[in-house]
Amino acid sequence: MTITASMVKELREITGAGMMDCKKALTETNGDMDKAMELLREKGLAAAAKKAGRIAAEGLVMDAISQEGKIGALVEVNSETDFVAKNEDFRSYVTAVAKQATETKATSIEEFLAEPWKENTSQTVQDVLAEKVGVIGENLSIRRFVKFEATQGTIVSYIHGGGRIGVLIELETEIVNDAVIEAGKNLAMQVAAVNPQYVSRDEISEEYIEKERNFLTQQALNEGKPANIVEKMVIGRLNKSLQEVCLVDQAYVKDGDLTVQKYLDGVSKEVGSRVTIKRFVRFETGEGLEKREENFAEEVAKQMQG
Repeated sequence: MTITASMVKELREITGAGMMDCKKALTETNGDMDKAMELLREKGLAAAAKKAGRIAAEGLVMDAISQEGKIGALVEVNSETDFVAKNEDFRSYVTAVAKQATETKATSIEEFLAEPWKENTSQTVQDVLAEKVGVIGENLSIRRFVKFEATQGTIVSYIHGGGRIGVLIELETEIVNDAVIEAGKNLAMQVAAVNPQYVSRDEISEEYIEKERNFLTQQALNEGKPANIVEKMVIGRLNKSLQEVCLVDQAYVKDGDLTVQKYLDGVSKEVGSRVTIKRFVRFETGEGLEKREENFAEEVAKQMQG
């Protein structure tokens, strides 16, 4: 397979590895992007696990929480340009989509788009989206949504960067007060900043752990470490790797002397009720999507010539 400059450029943007290292990795894996990323990780040339995909498309992530804090939703709506993403009309529309998501019964985007728009039930969500495309003049897309309903506890959200990153988190507790809400905000900020993949190790599959163990073993062998000490090294590195992806095991960002679990233990003692994290979700605008690359000057010149 021919390795093109664009393939090398893409792998470099994803992994941060050097241009020649990326070309060599693609050559060795016959152009397989995923295998090339793994190869670079094994050689210690990239932290691909921390860069799951290209953050490219424009748009907004917005939240909506019911007044009693029992229902919460997070949505991502994409636009073609950052200019539109900053437009107040677009922001208001995305806020309305988030509110719609708190009341939806849909379990897929297709169902969501087909349901009646709450602000005008004679139209569907898709109808209103099409209207916005006409008014704003750009292609818009409701990419994804999630809805949480708490049975015992509360839902808390956090939006970072004006809509670049959004987090929804559900806390289970018998007592919901200002201290619990504040804890939820702090934990949502942690998720936004550090991007954990799981609440705790209980959620991690044996398949994931085994794959990570194999990767770390190969990495250690590639570093030239003696086979008789590789096993001990892998145990330590595996524990560290799992700590990084599990929220409760991470160092608490507001106090590095505490883990998130220790912070939660303190909150539980303060409010007089055990506070646990049931689930969370983190959306980052455009993650994994390709961005349309254009030369703006050339586009304007073409329009003027036309």
